[in-house]
Amino acid sequence: MPYVAVSALSHPGLLRERNEDSLVIGPWILCAAVTANPQTLVFPLGTPLVVAVADGLGGQPGGDVASALVVRRIAAIGPALSSEDAVRDALNACNRAVYEVAGGDERSEFATMGTTVAGVVVQPDSLLVFNVGDSRVLAASRDGLRQVSVDDSPPLEPGQRTTSIVTQCLGGAPGYSAIHPHVTAASLSPGDRYLICTDGLTDPVTTDVLDEVMREHDDGRAAFELWKAAITAGGPDNITLAVVRVADE
Repeated sequence: MPYVAVSALSHPGLLRERNEDSLVIGPWILCAAVTANPQTLVFPLGTPLVVAVADGLGGQPGGDVASALVVRRIAAIGPALSSEDAVRDALNACNRAVYEVAGGDERSEFATMGTTVAGVVVQPDSLLVFNVGDSRVLAASRDGLRQVSVDDSPPLEPGQRTTSIVTQCLGGAPGYSAIHPHVTAASLSPGDRYLICTDGLTDPVTTDVLDEVMREHDDGRAAFELWKAAITAGGPDNITLAVVRVADE
């Protein structure tokens, strides 16, 4: 029977006091977790399966609240995410929910709380890729890693490899601001693999290193080695990642 294997972990990194990232795999969620041991879950290929990460905005109160709120809502509605429009509607609803919890009052402690989100919805013959912000979805193939999400970041200056600035996210402003989610569909075949992660992985670790790990390892070992690479590079931010693999038996 065709199945989907998802190996994931979430860790605060070496420099952050707490983990403001959250993760959802089908009905299973991790919020504010501290683990270096990947969890591997296996699902039959059939009902839409959502796998996503959410990175609470650093430097502002409530990032962990916003990211947890978003993954919980996505987990609840995941099996119904069967089209691009359904995903867009869900992300727009998550954005409204973040603002509602923030309270709409500039004096509120959580007035500017926000989060990025990025993930996939795995269906029998296709895949929906979505994101808002700079968390990423990358496809792994024999030709190397290919980014399939769209960074909501300003253009990089010459010689600049990363930036902490995002041009849109869920919440993040004192007053309501609409979002324009990136949602695309792709074909899906046995053997396809995807890496879904927050910038705590992609900022300190180069694409060449990510590609090497994904070529050499599958599932839990790949997730562990990716986390280890981020820690070796200094672990400056929260690290949350999921490795998704589709198999036919």
